[in-house]
Amino acid sequence: MMPVLLVLVAVIAGYSLTLKHTDELGQIHTGMEGLAYYLIPHFEGLTVKRFLQILLDAMSQLFFSLSVSMGIMITYGSYVKPEVDLNKAVKQIEFFDSGVALAAGAMIIPAVYVFSGTEGMSAGPSLMFISLPRVFSAMGKAGVVVGIAFFISAIFATLTSCISVLESIAANCMEIFHTSREKTVKVLTLVYLAASAVISLGYSIFYLEIPLPNGSVGQLLDIMDYISNNVMMPFIALLSTILVGWIALPDYVIDEMERSGDRFKRKKLYRVMIRYVAPLMMLALFLQSTGILG
Repeated sequence: MMPVLLVLVAVIAGYSLTLKHTDELGQIHTGMEGLAYYLIPHFEGLTVKRFLQILLDAMSQLFFSLSVSMGIMITYGSYVKPEVDLNKAVKQIEFFDSGVALAAGAMIIPAVYVFSGTEGMSAGPSLMFISLPRVFSAMGKAGVVVGIAFFISAIFATLTSCISVLESIAANCMEIFHTSREKTVKVLTLVYLAASAVISLGYSIFYLEIPLPNGSVGQLLDIMDYISNNVMMPFIALLSTILVGWIALPDYVIDEMERSGDRFKRKKLYRVMIRYVAPLMMLALFLQSTGILG
């Protein structure tokens, strides 16, 4: 399903660039203007505090996108065979993750700009469900087919993400409680479904509005997203950099990178990053996200 989803992303992104919409003030917004807004940096009104907030938002997206500070990479890494070249794997992840992220942005941001202008950019995780249906509607009858195919593919993408998160929790629970995989997964799946149902009702039965430290107003999904991505992940990443950089020491990871016989070309950069740069950055991001560094 993932190749299908990538093809649909490319099709929708291309169609979004052809869109044109006139707002209530008579201003015309085009998809190409939205693409320019997406790709060209805007430095107007940029302050140190605002820069730190942007950096925090970018890092929280990086955590989520690469599954950092969730235990997923560690859990999946424990299953990797010794002969696998981790250097090559890391490069592939860097390339494909960045490419898909750029394509997803090119699909959603121009559509948001066309129908909602720059004001619509603050919708957060719900952007996909607000803007894309308008794009599908603009496609006419073809939009029904494309829309159904896209959201079905997105369900499978979400499912694989859920499985990866569930695997890290399941692996730990099996080791701690000495339970079978089948029993552990069944119990955790029930917990997952219950929690997902509650969050899904955050826009209806459990609707609420709470101001977040980043200046936006969050519903239940936004609040959970902010707590996990902007608070917990930088904190866990900070502890991880201290563990690897100063307790286990960087050579522990470097030896793992080179166990297939391939040389880890970035080892000098890695030592500096994991011991000095990453801990300071994670500390600053954590203090910023909690409002301490205001």
